Amino acid sequence: MLTKFKPIALAVLSFALAAPAMAEEVNLYSYRQPDLLKPLTDAFEAETGIEVNVAYLSKGMVERLTAEGKRSPADLVLTVDISRLAAVVDAGLTQPVHSDILVANVPAAYHDPEGQWWGLTTRARVVYTSKDRVKPGEVTTYEDLANPKWKGRICTRSGTHAYNVALTAAVIHHLGEDGAKAWLEGLKANLARKPQGNDRAQVKAIWAGECDIAIGNTYYMGEMLEDPEQKEWAESVNIVFPVFEGSGAHVNISGVAMTKSAPNKENALKLMEFLTTPEAQKIYAEANHEYPIAPGVEPGDLVKSWGDFTADNVNLMDVAKLRPAAVRITEEVDFDG
Repeated sequence: MLTKFKPIALAVLSFALAAPAMAEEVNLYSYRQPDLLKPLTDAFEAETGIEVNVAYLSKGMVERLTAEGKRSPADLVLTVDISRLAAVVDAGLTQPVHSDILVANVPAAYHDPEGQWWGLTTRARVVYTSKDRVKPGEVTTYEDLANPKWKGRICTRSGTHAYNVALTAAVIHHLGEDGAKAWLEGLKANLARKPQGNDRAQVKAIWAGECDIAIGNTYYMGEMLEDPEQKEWAESVNIVFPVFEGSGAHVNISGVAMTKSAPNKENALKLMEFLTTPEAQKIYAEANHEYPIAPGVEPGDLVKSWGDFTADNVNLMDVAKLRPAAVRITEEVDFDG
């Protein structure tokens, strides 16, 4: 059995490979933090009596599932970012899932047409701007980030991180490869420092006066406001929802997929469906400061306070297919150099 609610190193859990599957359990591999998932798994267990065993991974999900093969105890994978979901699918480690409940609860733009993965929550890739040094309305589009007026004023994490790869893939979708490469070159020329750290580190850099603009996910604002040390960073910036010219803001997802070798397939489907119900959507979105994916479910009050935005209308599968090109041109411009 998987160890429940504790992070597990890649070398641990080998004993689970030989363990027989229990009738009333479901095994989940996840990149999400334990405290973000526990309210959901507790609610599912209370409603169904099915025990949820979670292995928390910091990296290497594809490698682990590949090594385990048919012996893998994992029924589901839950991760953030379309790039990471697509990587598991591309490796042939998932199976299609078809469910009327999932179709009703997950808009078409946020699930694989073949049912290989299903979105659970959304977040926007936004711009954080200094309240003191950037005027409202100065940044309105992603294209604006390449404007020379911002030279030496932008901070971001690595261009090859999954979050930025997905954004660059979306840029390719809208501007083509040549346009996206020019955009990356312009963005690189505007950086205040070499790409480094996570999204919150970029907001800290604005607070410290190292830059005036940063790229990040919306939910990090919620996490920073809840951290006494980081609250001051969060309060030093505004959230701006940039758009692609003629479209909307780049949106990414957290999502779930059933593994190809799922030993508890029926229970796994029950958990997938539960995660898209209004009850679970409200728990999940509020715990993660994200936007519910199910129609009619409102985000939490804090998330609402950040304002409304129009999401880019591109299907995320189209974005996922452009990941290799996004990585290639990011490396061609030596973005992290």
